[in-house]
Amino acid sequence: MDIRELRYFSAVFRERNLTVAARRCFISQPSISAAITNLEAELGTALFIRHKKGVAPTKAAEQFHAVARRIIDEADAARNLFRKPAMRNTLTLGLMRTLDRPRTIALLKPLTGTSDLALRLVGVDDAADARIVSKNLLRADEHFVPLWVERYVAALPPSHPLTLKERLRTADLAGTAMVDRCHCEQSEFFGRAASAKRQPAAIAESEDWAMALVAAGVGIAIVPEGVARANSDVAVREIDVDVKRQVGLAYSAARPPSETLQNFIAKLQRQRPKGSGVRSAGKTGRKDVYPQNER
Repeated sequence: MDIRELRYFSAVFRERNLTVAARRCFISQPSISAAITNLEAELGTALFIRHKKGVAPTKAAEQFHAVARRIIDEADAARNLFRKPAMRNTLTLGLMRTLDRPRTIALLKPLTGTSDLALRLVGVDDAADARIVSKNLLRADEHFVPLWVERYVAALPPSHPLTLKERLRTADLAGTAMVDRCHCEQSEFFGRAASAKRQPAAIAESEDWAMALVAAGVGIAIVPEGVARANSDVAVREIDVDVKRQVGLAYSAARPPSETLQNFIAKLQRQRPKGSGVRSAGKTGRKDVYPQNER
């Protein structure tokens, strides 16, 4: 096996999809499939089970992933050991607090692995070269590069009676203990702003805290699907309120982007899945037409 096969394995393990993993690695799907097949033959065990929506890691893959990541990280550390410090350009990104961990890692990992770039992260309202935000937080003077669209779902304690249902209606949640999120972008549909009479069981200041409270049985939380799916300690159910959020890169239309930001935008556009339902923004980023509740 070689380091490239380990990188491809790690990408497939993370994405659970050969096509998406190939795009992340900038190779073709047949090439990444062949690398996984070669790795499975060398290890003498199956690493993934193929299904209609992608792949699922086997127990062997779960065990091997920690070893593969350690080898990859040590190889990267060795490569950087004797590199001379280069002139570094700074890129300041503002991140909204409700991004899920897997997508945050996928967004930032290419930047942290670049020796000529110094990445600085700030709050979404702080001065920055660009911001990763939900489209409904877009300012009037910003361009917008769409990245993904995700729906909102219900995150429930695993033993909650409502887990017996495949899909939850609004009426199902009446009188149910709820965990609200301080930084919900859709507070007009969910949370305290949606109903003055409703009293939440808890108000979480972060997504991790909200998921911890749900896992502990405090209540149900309505969260972006990526946040819920990234937490194996909660059950996830669809809801009958068709509300989605569109997340993308926002940057000032009043001044031309720096070369560093242009390179980052180009990389994001190459990685964006085809057929994802998002379109490039126009001059101000507000001229695209989307479904009413897709924010």
